[in-house]
Amino acid sequence: MIQEVLSEQKWFDLMESEDLRALTPLVYSHVNPYGTFELNMEERLHIKGVSI
Repeated sequence: MIQEVLSEQKWFDLMESEDLRALTPLVYSHVNPYGTFELNMEERLHIKGVSI
């Protein structure tokens, strides 16, 4: 249903990034609806405030 509405240019033009974010996380490329993700065990995440 979201895809159908946003395929209409007049509705898409009305949307701001905050509106898209509120609709669904699937508008972001890093969200995978199939539950798979890439994990690089050679790379450490840099998390602010955490030191090892």
